[in-house]
Amino acid sequence: MKKISILTFAILLSSVTAMAQYDFAIGLRTGGTSGLTLKKMNPSSAIEGIVGFWYHGLSVTVLWEKHVPAFNEPGFNWYYGGGGHVSFYGDDFDGRGPSWYDHYYDEDGGDLGLGIDGIVGLEYKIPNVPIAFSLDLKPFIEINTEGGVHFSPDPGLGIKVAF
Repeated sequence: MKKISILTFAILLSSVTAMAQYDFAIGLRTGGTSGLTLKKMNPSSAIEGIVGFWYHGLSVTVLWEKHVPAFNEPGFNWYYGGGGHVSFYGDDFDGRGPSWYDHYYDEDGGDLGLGIDGIVGLEYKIPNVPIAFSLDLKPFIEINTEGGVHFSPDPGLGIKVAF
């Protein structure tokens, strides 16, 4: 019985270790929230930060993500989770962006937005190469200091250097 439990533990440990194919990554995300990403992996989850930049604005997003193997193929992982963000709008922000991202109101005077974010996506870490690609949806809802409420599906495409 002791041998079976040691074997079971070893199999579970190796499958969890296979999911975390890197410890840390830094990269770029393009989409509604476009900018710099930093990701710290744990055995089957991650904490990801995104510093997003757009026309007269900046956002900081923090997400917790659960990672699970995808397609029974090495390097592929589904991920899902949630978190929040804070947005800072410059004096000249005028709602510009892709048609699916346009704000229907104009923030001005250095407004602030607070939001709740979700995330679901697919990541591929190339085996034996320190590069990872991701495709995701990061829907969010945001309330700003002018009283406006904004929702976006926020699709994104990312590339990261993994360490």
